[in-house]
Amino acid sequence: MSRWRGRLIALGVALAVLAPLGYLWATSLVPGDYSAAEMGYADYGGGHSGGDHAHHGGTSVADLTGPRAGTPDVDVTLTARETKYQLASGESVDGYTLNGTSPGPLIRAQVGDLVQVTLVNDNVTDGATLHWHGIDVPNAEDGVAGVTQDAVPVGGKHVYRFLADQAGTYWYHSHQVSSEMVKGGLFGTIVIGPQSPGDVVAAIHTYDGKRTINGRTGSHQVDLPAGTKARVRVVNTDNAILRVGLIGTRATVVAVDGRDVHEPTPVTAAFPLAAGARVDLEAVVPPGGMRLVAGSSAVSWGIGPGVAPAGELPVETVDPLSYGTPAHIGFDPAAADRNFEYRIGRRPGFLDGMPGLWWTINGRKFPDVPMYMVAEGDVVRMTISNTSGQAHPMHLHGHHAVVLSRNGVAATGSPWWVDTLEVGNDETYEIAFLADNPGLWMDHCHNLPHASEGLMTHLMYVGVSTPYRIGGPARNEPE
Repeated sequence: MSRWRGRLIALGVALAVLAPLGYLWATSLVPGDYSAAEMGYADYGGGHSGGDHAHHGGTSVADLTGPRAGTPDVDVTLTARETKYQLASGESVDGYTLNGTSPGPLIRAQVGDLVQVTLVNDNVTDGATLHWHGIDVPNAEDGVAGVTQDAVPVGGKHVYRFLADQAGTYWYHSHQVSSEMVKGGLFGTIVIGPQSPGDVVAAIHTYDGKRTINGRTGSHQVDLPAGTKARVRVVNTDNAILRVGLIGTRATVVAVDGRDVHEPTPVTAAFPLAAGARVDLEAVVPPGGMRLVAGSSAVSWGIGPGVAPAGELPVETVDPLSYGTPAHIGFDPAAADRNFEYRIGRRPGFLDGMPGLWWTINGRKFPDVPMYMVAEGDVVRMTISNTSGQAHPMHLHGHHAVVLSRNGVAATGSPWWVDTLEVGNDETYEIAFLADNPGLWMDHCHNLPHASEGLMTHLMYVGVSTPYRIGGPARNEPE
């Protein structure tokens, strides 16, 4: 009798443990076919809902397009392939190319140009898209699989059209299985604005553990005459922050994330470039040349006549919070219509049935995360805090935000406009932006594996809906 009693007690204990685990496992499952507009819960940030439920609207994402009529000023076709290829410096890589190369072709446009890019999928079995990182395009042109379009299948094509209305340095990449495709090389750069003889575009990317600049490992020389005013446009396409800068001269940080810095001054300090972010460095080429360093001198470009000076970046780092001088930003953050919190954490549990240590937003795991709801014309204020143990480069699609403070210290320099903001562990930022681009926009970590592990949500305009589905027959998988 005592033996049976012991077994019953053991069974009761097992059920007491397993039943909650089974419940947590079951409730973590993500549907194989769902709408991004229906995930999570609506957070109105203290503003009005406008009488609409968060997940129903009268304007479709598919209708929020760029100009449909007109002859494009820039007309490019990009063909995506999954293949083995050679880097510019000769190493062999298994991954993805656009028109046979990685990075893909540099696209150049002038302010006011109508840009048309046709993506052709030759053989990428998972499908592909093109997201215009940092360009605040109309929502239907944003290139996010399952949110603003279906992934382009093998043999298919998709046409993107938008006005190049903001000068700056940007990049494009697949937003279908992005954590794998971007790492594998499906990306390129795009520059809007006049081209000068001193224009240098430098995309930093790591292929199979090998850091490169424009697909070249090691050191490379860019010949420019002494006295040339050079604008070095640096793009970080990797998943982690990187210190970059010019040695051999003083450089001016003239733009960050495609937005001009107000009254910048020459510095010798390095710039902390977040994953996905861009910085434009301007300097007059000295007689002895100068060198762009990407993290360490092992990956660098000499710029100028002859052999540029060697060396490492200084320990000093530019702080955009105090660099430059203040200027009007065009709206009043103190009069915000919406006030949101984006608290990044981490806790153990299940995500889609898999046990692990997962990222959380406001204490909740994906997909039960806040949907940040706004109306067109709102002034939006957001506090982003991070206690997750790791840094996160946070990227908001379709908008640029201005940094108001970091860890309670107010910004005192030039308006620091960002589309990708590095939020270190135990850091808190206040940002603000104007809701002036209707749609359904991703707001996620651009350490792309983090996004695929749940650090991803959306900014949604009241009254907007999407006809696209994540998963489903199109096999849309944005992260």
